[in-house]
Amino acid sequence: MSDNELSTGEYFRYRIRRDTHGVLAFFSENWRKRRLFRWGAILAALGVIGLIGGWVMVVRDMPDAKTLLDYEPPLPTVVRGIDGEIVHSFARERRVQLQFQDFPPQLVNAYTSAEDKTFWTHGGVDYTGLAGAVVDYISKMGSGERARGGSTITQQVAKNILVGNEYSLTRKLKEMILASRIEGVLTKKQIMELYLNEIPLGRRSFGVQAAARAYFDKDVGDLDLHEMAFLAVLPKAPETYSRKKHAAAALTRRNWVLDQMVANGHITAAQAAAAKSKPLGLIDHAPEARSADAGYFLEEVRRQLIAKYGEKAEDGPHSVYAGGLWVRTSLDTELQKAAQDSLRAGLLRYHANRGWRGPIATINVSDGGWQSQLASSYLSINYKNWRVGVVTRRNGSAATIGFTDGKEYPLTNLPDALKAGDVIVASPEGSNYRVQTVPEVSGGFLAQNPNTGRILAMQGGFDFHLGSFNRATQADRQPGSTIKPFVYATGLDHGFTPATMVPDSTYCFYQGANLGEKCFRNYGGRSGGEHTMRWGLEQSRNLMTIHVAMDSGMNNVVNTINRVGIGKYKPYPSFALGAGDTTVLKMVNAYSALVNHGLQHQPTVIDYVQDRHGKVIWRADTRDCSGCNMPEWDGKPMPRLAQKGKQVLDPRTAYQTVHMLEGVVQRGTAVVLRDLNMPLFGKTGTTTGPTNVWFVGGSPDIVAGVYMGFDKPRNMGGYAQGGTYAAPIFKQFVQETRNEWSGRPFLAPEGVRMVRIDRRTGRRVFDAWPSNEPLASVIWEAFKPDTEPRRNARQDEIDALRELAISQLRRSEERAKAGPKANSGAPGNFAEEQGGIY
Repeated sequence: MSDNELSTGEYFRYRIRRDTHGVLAFFSENWRKRRLFRWGAILAALGVIGLIGGWVMVVRDMPDAKTLLDYEPPLPTVVRGIDGEIVHSFARERRVQLQFQDFPPQLVNAYTSAEDKTFWTHGGVDYTGLAGAVVDYISKMGSGERARGGSTITQQVAKNILVGNEYSLTRKLKEMILASRIEGVLTKKQIMELYLNEIPLGRRSFGVQAAARAYFDKDVGDLDLHEMAFLAVLPKAPETYSRKKHAAAALTRRNWVLDQMVANGHITAAQAAAAKSKPLGLIDHAPEARSADAGYFLEEVRRQLIAKYGEKAEDGPHSVYAGGLWVRTSLDTELQKAAQDSLRAGLLRYHANRGWRGPIATINVSDGGWQSQLASSYLSINYKNWRVGVVTRRNGSAATIGFTDGKEYPLTNLPDALKAGDVIVASPEGSNYRVQTVPEVSGGFLAQNPNTGRILAMQGGFDFHLGSFNRATQADRQPGSTIKPFVYATGLDHGFTPATMVPDSTYCFYQGANLGEKCFRNYGGRSGGEHTMRWGLEQSRNLMTIHVAMDSGMNNVVNTINRVGIGKYKPYPSFALGAGDTTVLKMVNAYSALVNHGLQHQPTVIDYVQDRHGKVIWRADTRDCSGCNMPEWDGKPMPRLAQKGKQVLDPRTAYQTVHMLEGVVQRGTAVVLRDLNMPLFGKTGTTTGPTNVWFVGGSPDIVAGVYMGFDKPRNMGGYAQGGTYAAPIFKQFVQETRNEWSGRPFLAPEGVRMVRIDRRTGRRVFDAWPSNEPLASVIWEAFKPDTEPRRNARQDEIDALRELAISQLRRSEERAKAGPKANSGAPGNFAEEQGGIY
């Protein structure tokens, strides 16, 4: 049958069978007869299998270029203060993400001229440049020298983001394949934006904005032409061109970039010449990111963020060091500085004339590696012009100190115990340095808004750079007499009033066969008589406090202490005098409940957290305002947020306690604060020893607390008391932030009656009025209804009133007998004082 007689389909099937048979016959005949043919066929098959296997190996785990559409680079977390200003950033790398339109055109031109002049026209791979790179790679094989990349900007994006920087042929193949795919997914502008934001440029900088700050302390929009050209040379060797010893090479390379920009038509020869005449102009050190000196506060923020979102990118999309979070905090930088200055001044005041207290650390200087050891210790100090250094030599009355920059200076004011290897603080004195002392005693300070729970300032020691242990939140200390307001509050809830007379006498009770009898005495041993409950709190009388506690029931006292968050204690009388451990944070928050009419808020340092796109992903205030966002008013009352916080005390009890604590400032143990001339309440505290001294108090808007003591508690000396050391720290804090204090008075809640009483006897007064004198005998006192002192009058007044009434009755009877005409007058009336305030 001829080919013409076959259909088209049959024809092709016939040809395939015939040709395939012919090929197989040819292959079979040569395979049997020719050895070289057999070996050639085997090698060809192995080559094909190798190529297929190699291709599979290259593309097997290759990332998808489409992921770049949703790519989010690792970004630092930015922290703002209470006023919205940036106060810190949590970053291990310098990164700032900009959009393409934010980059100056000449900066883009500098990078294309230096790295990829055909960027705008190629499809991801520049084959001319690739050929040169292959030749360079072959010529350097076995030499250990790295061949030049020959990568386009698109390939560099693939390398930096998707495949990594491994030096291998496999990585190069992946880079090329991905570059072609990227070009099909992203626009050229999107690719350039990724490149300029991600390229590593030395000094821990990623992206041109971070590099502009690191090398010139400028934003990209403020760069000059010669500075743009320098940044464009960095991708080749950032750690080389950024060093002073390679300045000549960097200058040559920068000028080459300028010539390339001329050749590519981006600038004129005159512009290039003017730029070449400029020095590199690099700053010595990259400036540190702006940060408020609030290390203890910011570390608390960091801890909480890590607990919520993790630390690294692997921990989730909102991690602290990669998630690009925006965090709004309650940090008030003015209050923070005052807290820091006040606590430091108090610590130095206590330490005065106590001599050098030893080094803050020690290192080995015998092997000559002291500089790296000192740098790796990360010890520093931010106080006046003090610096942390190490004693490198000590020879009799001569010594030298060395700093992390490697420089050494003569050291003066040498303590006898000072020796080589001691890490100390010193201050400049002419051309020398003088030994200074960081006080061994330490303490914590914390300020809070009682109406919201927001922590405004926090200082956990002399300087955060010397150690991160936060004594305001982490140090458990006995609060001493600062616990007493809550003992008295318990008494007010169980039948006592501020005018109740309480014995100031020794209190003993039997503790059992093993412990025997326990007796309590006042500080200093003084006691005697009966006094008002107010006087006992103002003068911090231990015996009166114990009487109130035992008469109210110790179970009730520890329940109150637990309810306000100070601590969970067993019902032992010593806890009524502050023997249980607590923190400054807990005490301040408890006092905040007092001033806020018993309503207590959870203490917070973070207001809310936003992701990198601005969406709020967490907030401290979780209340929902139903109807607040309605498009139109529905005619109903305005939506109101529900009350925030937890009611932990009777509002009337809380106010009565605060009202008594105002007396502590006016005439009690905190009288040092009286000349501040503003409404303040508070309580001092001094623990047995004394080992710790305290003050907690404030105003209706700010409550602060401070304690001072040694980290390993020991006797501070008999003169150390809350009123002599802790209260003055609070006083300086107020003086330095006077504009933050509104001066508004403490307002009584509903259900409180203000009554005039005699301050010493607690009796009700009718014939005198209170004055502004702190020691006035007549004062206003706060009572719950029906608990105020009964009306008392002198006997002669009673007798006079009785005689008057009898005479009035007699006259009335006589008029009645005399007839109607005698009754034209009305009987006399007696006036009675009315109202709720006496």
